[in-house]
Amino acid sequence: MLRRLFAVAAFAAVMTSGSVAMADNGDVAGSHDYAGIGRFAGSVITGYDAKDFDAALIQAAPFKNGKAQDQRRLEGRVTRIAYKAAAGPSILEVSRNYEQQLAKAGFKTLLACDTDACGGIPLTENVSALPVPQMWLDGFDYHYFSARKQEGGRDTYASVVVSKNNDEIYAQLTVVQINAMDNKMVDAAAMSKGLGDKGHIALYGIYFDTDKTTLKPESRPTLDEIAKLLKGQPKLAVYIVGHTDSQGGYDYNMNLSRGRAQAVAADLVSHYGIDKARLKTAGVGFLAPLGSNATEDGRALNRRTELVEP
Repeated sequence: MLRRLFAVAAFAAVMTSGSVAMADNGDVAGSHDYAGIGRFAGSVITGYDAKDFDAALIQAAPFKNGKAQDQRRLEGRVTRIAYKAAAGPSILEVSRNYEQQLAKAGFKTLLACDTDACGGIPLTENVSALPVPQMWLDGFDYHYFSARKQEGGRDTYASVVVSKNNDEIYAQLTVVQINAMDNKMVDAAAMSKGLGDKGHIALYGIYFDTDKTTLKPESRPTLDEIAKLLKGQPKLAVYIVGHTDSQGGYDYNMNLSRGRAQAVAADLVSHYGIDKARLKTAGVGFLAPLGSNATEDGRALNRRTELVEP
């Protein structure tokens, strides 16, 4: 029988003897468990993706006749984590642990179902899954769970899908914190004012994938404004400084922040013709936080690129 496999982000869940299992050395670089949820004991993170603003699909009811009955497209801060469990547990055991942990974290169940009760393959085709081999999702053998938490005026949704590949159990946790998109566009005039008033300005419109130093296309509007600033002030020289949150360790974040700053400078030279002598780069990792690295909001504030006037 042919099986369709879909990629999924693994989920952080459960506890052994009431305590959350700690991250193993086999985790992908730059990844970490979702705060307050954790992971199934013995699991390693095989895929990780966190975005300050994105969209994800959450199912609040089973599919019927191949069609969604209560599919919610949610926008906000989206975190997807994929895990592979150590040999031994069943799909049901892993799933139940995740459900119990989410309940302890204050989530209320929307949907909990196995393959046939969920509606089979159509539901798995509507899971925002991380790519193989980060996550494996078998449309013929899986468990799906979704839940919602209301706290402090904010809605947070979570889903967990658990499946297997060659008897290895994979799970994906997706968490969506509902919020409006922040306006991260800073124009050339605001950059000039920030440099004049404070000697530096933080930019949040420059984007990279997790653990990457390659600029994403969505960064172009902010890069356009940096180039406009520099072309409008031919004598202005700046430091481009990369900042990260504290996840991933000191050396990792120092190298990552430095590489990202260098990528911005290289693009300004190659794409806009800015004299490279006007651009110096540095990476300070998590050594200059603007918020607490103990919270998701604080970590988002700390992930930034700054222009600094010498």
